[in-house]
Amino acid sequence: MKAYLGLGSNLGDRMAYLRRATGALRKVDPNLLTSSVYETAPVGGPAQGPYLNVVVRIETDLPPGELLALAHRLEADAGRVQTVRNGPRTLDVDVLWIEGVQLDDPDLTVPHPRMTERGFVLAPLEELDPGLVPPGWRATVPGAATLATDVRRIGTIDHS
Repeated sequence: MKAYLGLGSNLGDRMAYLRRATGALRKVDPNLLTSSVYETAPVGGPAQGPYLNVVVRIETDLPPGELLALAHRLEADAGRVQTVRNGPRTLDVDVLWIEGVQLDDPDLTVPHPRMTERGFVLAPLEELDPGLVPPGWRATVPGAATLATDVRRIGTIDHS
């Protein structure tokens, strides 16, 4: 089944964390698709630096709980330590959407409950699957007035 994951980093070598995580995901799906990389303003939490964000499309037979466990392993491999909610992190991996799955468990909600409110998810997701993005989202997403400066495409992940 097809699934979309959102990846973000705002500590250390942000691009290296994203590159490492997408490389690990390619072992699960060699045909993994990766959006462009976006630099985005942090949302919530304490004062912190900007994030680099991507969305990836993965084809997998992993059930939702195992996909979430994979996301947590990627975060742990990046040395993520969560000391404060919405705080800075080396790597954040969110399960955004899984084909044919609607789930509302304490550990995992699919589709992600806030993905349609976040420009840092919607901009890269739109590249990979415009059908999952609400029409006209750029005018209605919270912070729409500053979206052009808060969500900026900066390039792609180079795996060479």
